[in-house]
Amino acid sequence: MPATKYARLSLILWNILDSYGINPEPIFWEAGINPNLMKESGKRYRARKVKILWQKAAAAIGDPCFGLKAAAHWHPSHFSALGYAMLASNTLRTALERMERYYQIISDEKVLELNDGDNGLRLTLVFSHVMHDIPERNDASLAVILSICRVNCIEDFAPVSVTLTHPKPSCSSKYFEYFKCPVIFDDPINSLTIPIDRVDNMLPGSNPQLAEINDQLMVKYLQKLDQDDITQKVKAAVINQLPSGNVTDESVAKSIFMSNRTLQRKLENAGTTFKILLNETRQDLAKQYLRDRDSSMTEIAFLLGFSENSTFSRAFKRWTGLSPSQYRKAS
Repeated sequence: MPATKYARLSLILWNILDSYGINPEPIFWEAGINPNLMKESGKRYRARKVKILWQKAAAAIGDPCFGLKAAAHWHPSHFSALGYAMLASNTLRTALERMERYYQIISDEKVLELNDGDNGLRLTLVFSHVMHDIPERNDASLAVILSICRVNCIEDFAPVSVTLTHPKPSCSSKYFEYFKCPVIFDDPINSLTIPIDRVDNMLPGSNPQLAEINDQLMVKYLQKLDQDDITQKVKAAVINQLPSGNVTDESVAKSIFMSNRTLQRKLENAGTTFKILLNETRQDLAKQYLRDRDSSMTEIAFLLGFSENSTFSRAFKRWTGLSPSQYRKAS
């Protein structure tokens, strides 16, 4: 399934655009993103569209250093419960480990790794494809992470070093001013290293009970994501197999690389069954095809995996109370 990102996180980019006096709304819509979803809890955007959004924002702003402004425009709620859990963590290490462990809340793609080194704990941004390596978004990610560390610690907290894959921009002094450490451009990786003598210090805002409550909220959210993921995978497989006329739970399970027993268990956990999803998918597709008046009833029946037009008509009337022809006339 296509990778997704937590919708509220894009409020940071919205706020940055607004700070430049640019109306964010048309840029969001041009990228295929509905900005209203950022106001709804738990909503997600396609990762591909978020990448386009950052590219369009960069073109509109025209400032190669605008990603650093993210440090002034984030809020814990932009990261769901993860933001609050990080701020309530015992140490910077546990805060960053939480971010690594629960990063799926922010993005389905793995983009974060932690490694201990001689100089400290290094956080590295990892990308599944070079096309996802967007300079301004990398700047914003590292700037926000450092800002979270500073909120947890003290305002003048500085990392050991920062490395960035993009070339040194004309406004490079802004990077040294913000990070307060050596910043290396044209590096193979995007990273930020936390000093070894600060990473395990107890933080003044430590609140284990509050952190645990938010951990529980994150686990529930991820469980819901997993449930949504399996239903979408099954529906996608059903759509691919419907024209063959022989869609079964066994054939779908095989196509998504799991046993039939595992599929049934996952669907049960998601509160549904294969039969329900098959009927929902057929019904949704049937309505879509009937609104397209260029498709004949016979063609629609075939696309939905029905051997005869009459069988499709009976099924559609059972679903909607209308015959296919009645529905087409009314739509």
